[in-house]
Parts: sequence; C-alpha cells; structure tokens
Amino acid sequence: MGLVVQKYGGSSVADAEGIKRVAKRIVEAKKNGNQVVVVVSAMGDTTDELIDLASEVSPVASGREFDMLLTAGERISMALLAMAIKSLGHEAQSFTGSQAGLITDSAHNKARIIDVTPGRIKDSVDEGNIAIVAGFQGVSQDSKDITTLGRGGSDTTAVALAAALNAEVCEIYTDVDGVFTADPRVVKKARKIDRISFEDMLELASSGSKVLLHRCVEYARRYNIPIHVRSSFSGLRGTWVTNEQPDGQGEESMEQAIISGVAHDTSEAKVTVVGVPDKPGEAAALFRAVAAAEINLDMVVQNVSAASTGLTDISFTLPKSEGKKAIAALEKVQGTVGFDSLRYDDQIAKISLVGAGMKTNPGVTATFFEALSDAEVNIELISTSEIRISVVTREEAVQDAVRAVHSAFGLDSDTDEAVVYGGTGR
Repeated sequence: MGLVVQKYGGSSVADAEGIKRVAKRIVEAKKNGNQVVVVVSAMGDTTDELIDLASEVSPVASGREFDMLLTAGERISMALLAMAIKSLGHEAQSFTGSQAGLITDSAHNKARIIDVTPGRIKDSVDEGNIAIVAGFQGVSQDSKDITTLGRGGSDTTAVALAAALNAEVCEIYTDVDGVFTADPRVVKKARKIDRISFEDMLELASSGSKVLLHRCVEYARRYNIPIHVRSSFSGLRGTWVTNEQPDGQGEESMEQAIISGVAHDTSEAKVTVVGVPDKPGEAAALFRAVAAAEINLDMVVQNVSAASTGLTDISFTLPKSEGKKAIAALEKVQGTVGFDSLRYDDQIAKISLVGAGMKTNPGVTATFFEALSDAEVNIELISTSEIRISVVTREEAVQDAVRAVHSAFGLDSDTDEAVVYGGTGR
C-alpha cells in the first residue's frame, strides 16, 4: 500500500457539487489500495473575497489578524470535504496546518516552512482514515501564532507533507489537464507537456506560469518528490514533474535547443533608480535597503555610466504588492547614496522563453527577438540564464507577444484547443 498526497485548488472545490466530485475521486484513490492525504485550498474566490473585506475594514490589513482571517477559507473547505467523504461511507479527519505539524517562521502573510512533524496525520492514515489538511497555513515556531505561506501556498503545503510522509507522489489537481507550453487562457493552441524536469518547471513557475508555485517546485526538487499535475475535472493523464530529463533531452541532445514553453507574468512592477553614482558600494547600499524591507527582486539591469556625469540608472522588477514598500525603503537612503530620483511603473509584463540547450544555440535568441519585433512589441529590459530568456514589455502587449513567440518556436498544437475547466488557473 502506497501513500499518495493530493492537493485540490480553489476552482476544484468552488461549490458543493465540486466538493462532492472531489470526494469521489479521493475515495477512488483509497479503494485502489492507497493511503491518502489531501491538501485543500479555499473554495473558489474565497481568499480574494476575504482580502477585499479586510481592505474595507482596514486599508493596511496585514500581520497576525490578517492571517487569522485568511486561514478561515481553507478550514471551511477541509471540513466540508471531510463531511462529503464520510457521506460516501469512508472515514475522514480534517486538520488545520498547525494540527498537521506545518512549522514556520514568524513572517506573517509570507511565512516559510522550517519543519514538518506530521505525527497526527500519520496516525490518522494508519488507522484507515483519509486525512484532509488545510493548505496555505502553518504555525510559528516562536510565537505559536497562525501563519500563512503566501498566495498559492497550498502547493507548498502538499509537497512538504509528501516529503515528510515519504509519499510515492504528490498529485496537484487544478482546472487544466496539466502543464502547457503557454497559458491556455491566452494561447488556445498551447500543447500539454507530458513530462518536464524540475529545472524547467522551476523556470516556468518563476516566470509567471500559474499552474505550480515556484516554492513548491523548489521543495519537490530538494526532496525528489515526483509531482503529477492533472485536472480534477477529467480523468486524463497530466504532466509529470521529476528530476529526470524528458525523452530527447539527454546529454546526447544538449546541443539542440528544446523549448519547454512560454510564460508570462503581469504581477510585477518596475523601479528605476535614476542618477546613481557609478562607484563601488552604491548599488549594494540600494539593494541592502530593499532587502532590509524583506522584498524579493526579479530582474536587475544597470545602464552604462555616462562618462560626462559619472552617473548611471539601475532598474529592477518586483511584485506590485511590494512597490510602495520598496519606494519608501529607497527614499530613506537617498541622502546617503545620492541618487537623483525614483521612477515607478506598474503597467509592465514579463515574457519568458524556457528550455534546455539555449546557451549552445544562438538561433534561439534571434528567433525570440524577431518574433517580438514582428508583433511590434517594444522591449524595456532583458535577462537571460542558461535555460531562459526574459524580457519586460508593456502590459497591454503581453498576450500578443506570448502568442507570437509560441508560434515562432512551433509550439502550437495541431489537435484540439486546450480545455480550461475552471477560470482561476489554480
């Protein structure tokens, strides 16, 4: 008998009928001889609705009480799902994140898991129960307060439990049939990927692909937990994310670029620090101020210093939600660093091409930029790695850009259009 961890997103349990459908799938896994642990997200748009409600009460809602509020959504889902399973004649027990042993640091609203002690979960499944765990949440090791892992944190909860329980697989159920070569909401002819490596999936997730959270993929890679991404609305085989290279991506074919997909992200903003003195230590002071505000940056670009002035501009991207905090942190060090001004732009989007072998195939870069040029898409920032090329452009141009790049690399499917069963992407 193997142990399987399943995670169901909000679109899968959006209403009573969805919860009943998910319960039947879970019971089927149990009947197949598996021990089953389930991680569940809040129903539908519950989390967004709670955030909106909090903003009406307090414009700066955050911290401990905000976490107490947001975790209510998952607790509702887990209890209803346990009831639905019991109505099908099987025993189920629901657990909050703290009851399940998800121990985190004390960073409210974006806590990180530091330990998992799933003793109660293991005892429950050993007794023949199906364990239902509220995703997205844990308990602080220091303060013992409820914490949340940030948006999409249920993916990380599922993989963390799978690792701690030595599960055979972590199944992530969503509203599409797997990982696609692009967001099927934008590119109707996107192809489903049957198997993808942790490295390529990590790049896609970090670049804006919504189907898996990048922290979840990092955790799975570290503990070598196979992930099977599939739809809760169909019985089709999904996408396997493992440490193995897919067929055709072994060492013998590394000279050939193999494109995994095109991702886009509209959740970022761009900050430009204008007129920074071009001398050692100035950039470090800027980024130390941003780091002290606990803000993660993405792309960073520095312009060539103007010979006449000795000044340069530094641009970087970051989550829109952190924009105001970043500006405030930089303004505090303006007198010390001596830069001229700050520019903030939240109408940008990032497009990324991900795949193995890019570094050894210069034709990939040329094709990528030619596709953007043909679509009349202007580029503001460029960043590259061995398996990724990313550019920043205007937000209104991103969908045309994604479609153009997807077609240019022959990723369009020759069969039916991709099916999106829900509407949230999670």
